[in-house]
Amino acid sequence: MTKNRLEAFSDGVLAIVITIMVLELKVPHGHELADLRPLLPVFLAYILSFAYLAIYWNNHHHMLHATRRVNGAILWANLHLLFWLSLIPFATGWMGENHVEPMPTALYGVVLLMAGLAYVILQQAIIRDQGEGSLLRRAVHKDIKGKASAVLYAAAVPLAFVSPWISVAIYIGVAVMWIIPDRRIARTITGAE
Repeated sequence: MTKNRLEAFSDGVLAIVITIMVLELKVPHGHELADLRPLLPVFLAYILSFAYLAIYWNNHHHMLHATRRVNGAILWANLHLLFWLSLIPFATGWMGENHVEPMPTALYGVVLLMAGLAYVILQQAIIRDQGEGSLLRRAVHKDIKGKASAVLYAAAVPLAFVSPWISVAIYIGVAVMWIIPDRRIARTITGAE
């Protein structure tokens, strides 16, 4: 099977997820700048989640660029990833509305951890289908950032009950780590051409 429908469907789902997230930003009932202050936690959570969705979209795009074809396992692994990404608006809203309380902050971390694991599962499904010599396998063979992200998310979840702000700092740190472009796939594709 070609990968075009998987890419189009994934792009559409991510666009809807981002739209749902922005619709959660409620317009204040005042006309003063101070009326925006109560929305600040929700808006900051939105910025973080938007960054995460942008990172996933960007990396998903690069991963599929290194993919020649898809099969049923890849389609299901992709849906698994989209499931966890679709929960980001809920986790974002709960964390933002409750001003970074422990349980919502921990749940946000669980969603990020599960999305990260789902991404790795998708990556492995593609590699299994296309072989150990595939472009993707050559590009991500050690995947230090992916492993570090999972460890940091796993640490952030229980830390939310110690100090939610430590967890938020970890979530921001992981996002910053991934915003710095991951050039592995692009370099591998360029080297193969």
